[in-house]
Amino acid sequence: MTTTTPSRSRFFEVFRAILATGGLIVSLAGCGTMNNMLYSTTGDVMQGFSREHTMPYLLHSGDLDMACSMSESVQPLLMSFGRVTDDPDQLAVMLNLQAAGCAEDRARSAELASIGALRARQPDQAQDAQIQQKRYYALAAERYFQGWKHFKAHYGEPGTGECPDFDEDLDEFIYLAGLLSGLQALNAEIQSTVPVGVPRNVGSVVARASGCLDNDKWWGAPMALRATVWAMIPGTEPQGENAFERLAASDAIGEADAVRISHVFHAIAAWNQGDMAQVRAVIRRHAEAISSQPADPEWVLVDRIATRNILALSDKLWMENTGHRTPVGGLGTFWNDPAPTGEVMELDSLL
Repeated sequence: MTTTTPSRSRFFEVFRAILATGGLIVSLAGCGTMNNMLYSTTGDVMQGFSREHTMPYLLHSGDLDMACSMSESVQPLLMSFGRVTDDPDQLAVMLNLQAAGCAEDRARSAELASIGALRARQPDQAQDAQIQQKRYYALAAERYFQGWKHFKAHYGEPGTGECPDFDEDLDEFIYLAGLLSGLQALNAEIQSTVPVGVPRNVGSVVARASGCLDNDKWWGAPMALRATVWAMIPGTEPQGENAFERLAASDAIGEADAVRISHVFHAIAAWNQGDMAQVRAVIRRHAEAISSQPADPEWVLVDRIATRNILALSDKLWMENTGHRTPVGGLGTFWNDPAPTGEVMELDSLL
């Protein structure tokens, strides 16, 4: 049997094909490298722009619904850049905090629907609303907890006695937001009855870590956080301290600075104690404060978040006692307040 060998021309054709294929592979590899460089640069630019411009813009604007929509819709895009460059941990703290607040707002609305259905003797509708409420709280807990994990990734383990070196005010504010995320993660998890893995000691960790922030500079919020933990977790209040005295003092600082976030902590702590008279007093105080002095222009969003949380507590009280939410323009008033002297309600206008 005879064998044949490829001709010289056929050999060079095969060789050229091999070279062409190798060149294509190298070319494609080069494109991948260039793409990764492009993605990385884009990610760094997007993170920097969001931190330097988008976040301050939202803080100044005070549009809660817009901030809510942005945090839920843009977060996947911004966070995905962590696949090609450094994880945007600080940005993630803020995005998760706001997105979790969106879910918590929906949980509160479901709770109001449940209360209304119970008053109307509609047990099936009430139960369905309660299920919705727990689902939304579970989502809120997951988002808050994600923010807490990103907070620890950037600042290190909080509450260990070592405070981070802050480069600027925004770093300190995000640190405060991270502490709030941890506390809210635990609260939302409890409300949802669905475990998401939030450590049970997160409250005491937050209380210790809040000492890294200047209380007067940050509207009394660090001490208010600490005092809220003391009021809500037995055995955490140091000897000689009084949680509600501290909360009242923090309220005064926040009112003077026109960023009234301390009112929220105060009202929640009082609610947890079952002191509804104090809850109502804090709601009135907040309503008076926001009507007498506009929010600090640099921190409008924070003050509006405080008002929304105070309004949520007011709505729950109104719904439980009247079957409807706080009347429009009625924050700081209650259903059993004495009628203003000389005013007569026109019942015909309500029919």
